[in-house]
Amino acid sequence: MMNNIVNKLTGMPRFLKRNAATNKQVEDAQQRLNLVFAQEYKEYVLTFGAASMYGHELTGVCDIPRLNVVNVTLEAREYNPLVPLEWYVIEEAHIDGIMIWQSQAGEIYQSQPGVAPEKIADSLADYLDRF
Repeated sequence: MMNNIVNKLTGMPRFLKRNAATNKQVEDAQQRLNLVFAQEYKEYVLTFGAASMYGHELTGVCDIPRLNVVNVTLEAREYNPLVPLEWYVIEEAHIDGIMIWQSQAGEIYQSQPGVAPEKIADSLADYLDRF
């Protein structure tokens, strides 16, 4: 799976990236959230920092607060108490409070305030196939 996410993202329409995150920045983000990112998410942020494509913006390890995984996840946790603390936000839909989360195992879930999260993909790469 190592380069699968990188190849998939670079092949997407209107792909834009930020600056790659460093190992130290990734470690700091994981520590602030008290979790470990899935391997494919680490590969993504170590390569691109954060990215957008085809009308979607993925969180990442970057200096833009609305795309920074730490900022977005910490805020989202306040409104989504049914979501495990071991998950982090990979995308904020900006519609009806919908958030897309990734578990440490790599599975992707969708949540909405007051509703139990629902698994929607087995990995970030699988989630991107929906676009």
